[in-house]
Amino acid sequence: MHEHRFHGDIARLRSPERLAWLEADRVVELSLQDGNFRSVLDVGTGSGIFAETFSKAGLDVVGVDANPEMLETARKLVPDVRFEDATAESLPYPDAAFDLVFMGLLFHETDDRLQAMREAARVARHRVAALEWPYKEQEIGPGLDERLSEKQVTDLATQAGLKVKHILPLHSLVLYVLER
Repeated sequence: MHEHRFHGDIARLRSPERLAWLEADRVVELSLQDGNFRSVLDVGTGSGIFAETFSKAGLDVVGVDANPEMLETARKLVPDVRFEDATAESLPYPDAAFDLVFMGLLFHETDDRLQAMREAARVARHRVAALEWPYKEQEIGPGLDERLSEKQVTDLATQAGLKVKHILPLHSLVLYVLER
C-alpha cells in the first residue's frame, strides 16, 4: 500500500506559483456554496493548504495524510488544525462524522480510487468536494496516465452513492461537488 504517495520536495507545495493555480480561496468558497457546514475533513491534506483555508473560513477542520513528513510540515504551518495519519482508503472516523469531506488532487496518489471515494462518502454528512486535474496534458501536475476523466470521477461518485451537484472547471483544475 501507499506506493503512489507523494515523495517530492514538500516546500515546493507552497510555492507562490503553485498557490496561485490552486485557487484555494475560490475552491473553498465553491465547496461550501449553498451549504451550512461546520466541519471539514481534508483528505490527503499534504502541507495543509486547504485545511488552513477552510479553518480561516471558520470551520472545524481535521486534515489526514498517509505521509508522516507531510503531517509534520502541516502541523508546523497550520497549528490551529488537527492533523492525523490516515489513508484515503481507510478513514478512522464514524459514518457521517463531517459535514464536508474535501479531497484535493488526491486520486493520482491513492492505491484504490473507488475505496477512497467510498470512504469519503461514508464519513461525509452532506457533501464531498474533489479537486482534480483536468484530463488533458499540462505543464503542471501528473501525466495524463495518472489523471481521471470527468466520466471516471462521476462514475466513482455514483458507485460510492454520491450525486454530482456541480462540475466546475477552474483556471488549471476541476472541482467536483458531490452530494449524499
